[in-house]
Amino acid sequence: MCYSAEVFTELRKLERTLGVKLDVNEFVKIYFIDEGRNPYKKRTPRGMDIDLLQHGPPEVAALIRERDSLTLSELEQELFKQVKRVADAQRALKVKETKKALNDLRIGGNKVDQIKAKIASLKRTEIKSSDNRIYPGTYVPVVVLENGNRVVKPMRYQCRLAGKPAFYDTKYPGTYNARRDNLEGFWKGQFGHTHGLMVATAFYEHVEQDGENIILEFSPQMEAPMLVACLWSRWEKDGEELLSFAAITDDPPAEVAEAGHDRCIIPIKPEHVDAWLDPKGDLTGMYAILDDRERPYYEHRKAA
Repeated sequence: MCYSAEVFTELRKLERTLGVKLDVNEFVKIYFIDEGRNPYKKRTPRGMDIDLLQHGPPEVAALIRERDSLTLSELEQELFKQVKRVADAQRALKVKETKKALNDLRIGGNKVDQIKAKIASLKRTEIKSSDNRIYPGTYVPVVVLENGNRVVKPMRYQCRLAGKPAFYDTKYPGTYNARRDNLEGFWKGQFGHTHGLMVATAFYEHVEQDGENIILEFSPQMEAPMLVACLWSRWEKDGEELLSFAAITDDPPAEVAEAGHDRCIIPIKPEHVDAWLDPKGDLTGMYAILDDRERPYYEHRKAA
């Protein structure tokens, strides 16, 4: 299963290359912070945050600055606490070596480094490839068709099907992927009805090699980013709304299988974009698009 990917988050470039428009209202919703709520409630790729700060609609950029400011304040308070913890431990160790002081010195020191890294990330203005890494639960830019137009909406990478209870997120934790051989089963409400595209440049998988579980990065050898076939759903209950999606996976090409993994995402060809996004219930046509996919060679390496 594709548990992680590196997505393309430069939304202004997507507007030019794919002819898409941002759904500003949906971006406002995911960055809006209710008073007293945790600003990390909706996780987003930092690359998307930076791009929207620099080039996005003013109302979205303002919300991101507000979230960053609140987050920075929380991190600085926690940093002060951990620095004090380390200093206290160092003073205690000068008097007597105790297990508590040693643990405080080690754990506090690690937390200081982690917090400083988070603060540096928040202040950074250039996008690194690691800023575009996503995991289940991350809100990702997804291309859909709306009123005949290609639109980008932020959606959670783990699909909660419309009409299902919220506990399906934990009952079915693997719903960030939709197996091709189950499209007319578990996914019948979405397949042929609500299709989307995730624009990605790489994907990551856990594999067993020499008795060790490692993470491999698979990078397609192609000029443009992959247009990954997805299914999405709009879930609503008691005034709460969630847009979420899953990437469709299939049997892997030989090089992915030889590396130790048994699934692979499906990148569709650019000429099929409009038909894929507007399926009209044509399952035969949709299977044909999935079959006539891009077939790049996937180079792989151990992920950093």
